[in-house]
Amino acid sequence: MTSLDTTTILPSGQDLDTAIAEGQRAYELDRAHVFHSWSAQAQIKPMTVLAAEGSYVWDGEGNRLLDFSSQLVNTNIGHQHPKVVAAIAEQAAKLCTIAPSHVNAARSEAARLIAERTPGDLNRVFFTNAGADAVEHAIRMARLHTGRYKVLARYRSYHGGTDTAINLTGDPRRWPNDYGNSGVVHFNGPFLYRSSFNAETEEQESQRALEYLDKLIQMEGPSSFAAIILESVPGTAGIMVPPPGYMAGVREICNKYGIVMIADEVMAGFGRTGKWFAIQNFDVVPDLMTFAKGVTSGYVPLGGVAINDAIAATFADRAYPGGLTYSGHPLATACAVATINVMEDENMVGNAARIGSDVLGPGLRELAAKHPSVGEVRGLGVFWAIELVANQATREPLAPYGGNSPAMVATLGALKSGGLLPFANFNRIHAVPPCNVSDDEVAEGLRILDAALTVADGFVS
Repeated sequence: MTSLDTTTILPSGQDLDTAIAEGQRAYELDRAHVFHSWSAQAQIKPMTVLAAEGSYVWDGEGNRLLDFSSQLVNTNIGHQHPKVVAAIAEQAAKLCTIAPSHVNAARSEAARLIAERTPGDLNRVFFTNAGADAVEHAIRMARLHTGRYKVLARYRSYHGGTDTAINLTGDPRRWPNDYGNSGVVHFNGPFLYRSSFNAETEEQESQRALEYLDKLIQMEGPSSFAAIILESVPGTAGIMVPPPGYMAGVREICNKYGIVMIADEVMAGFGRTGKWFAIQNFDVVPDLMTFAKGVTSGYVPLGGVAINDAIAATFADRAYPGGLTYSGHPLATACAVATINVMEDENMVGNAARIGSDVLGPGLRELAAKHPSVGEVRGLGVFWAIELVANQATREPLAPYGGNSPAMVATLGALKSGGLLPFANFNRIHAVPPCNVSDDEVAEGLRILDAALTVADGFVS
């Protein structure tokens, strides 16, 4: 970890002593008044952030950390990109807010830029405030379009924290909120490393997962399903890239039974996999596509649903029963316009693809070959998971599903003390830097990971 002395000026222009004092005050107020998500309030000690720039953040003690988490995998252009910050300020001076019933230039241009990049005929955009409500509205649209109610969603998935979205979610965060009355049917998707289908190859995994899904639909009643929702590449659940043929097979099943296919691109979209949208890695066109996070790099909250022509036509002469006060908010959509433009102008999507294929992917595979605590590395672009195990032969995870362990606590502590801010979930570390990360920054991250994995190796049996 790089500790900065008291003469250092932070990227914000603030001197370090002043920033640390303000950070201490902020921490006191946080612990007195802020209720944190997904947390037991008395058991957490959240990290204070004093400043951020590019691929780095500065913590409450003034230590610089390489941000290999992209926060919640959303700062796809890094922190404080000057052109995007300027665009937000310019929009604030022009028009801070307006009701969504009125046309505004920022929203119109954002919709155009998004529609230009979506696959197929996803030509209309309904803007939301974030990913969870994008999922809520996509499900509502599918149900109204089909006149059906039930929805298929896979285990090992995350779709958001609101009511429908959390019930769609296929990880332990759903359990306290699931009363079995949401109309959701969960199923196992392909994940060869921990196959539910006794598969030995990707081809077997794909074929067996599709056969299982088709039989499940037949047993549940094909005419009862409005939609299937899949993360194009599951994110928080483990970055399990679908095997060849799987997404195309799901598309065929949807066509066969008249089921709306929804691609959840909230985390995987906007460059993260080396494509504008992860679904484009599989040459498949969904009927609806949700997005958020990277569309503004998280600078201003924004999400949305990209809608195909057939579903849009359902609401041509029939009112869509849904809306939000801040749908297409000018500050947010101006931020989206600037974000998409800088990603295009600076070839960030291409950089993410190159980093994944030439730098980060090979580097992680070298670490996997070196460290007995690594069971598997997998990913695309700047979207990678490191699966940590206590035993490579048995594939026993280094922390239980839905839980933590002393081994993971020690490993994550070593990462932070080494100068890296990780994204972790259960027994995995996710290497998810910004799309514009440099080769040198990736090399720095790999060195820190190498040292921390030595700590994890100490827990291997």
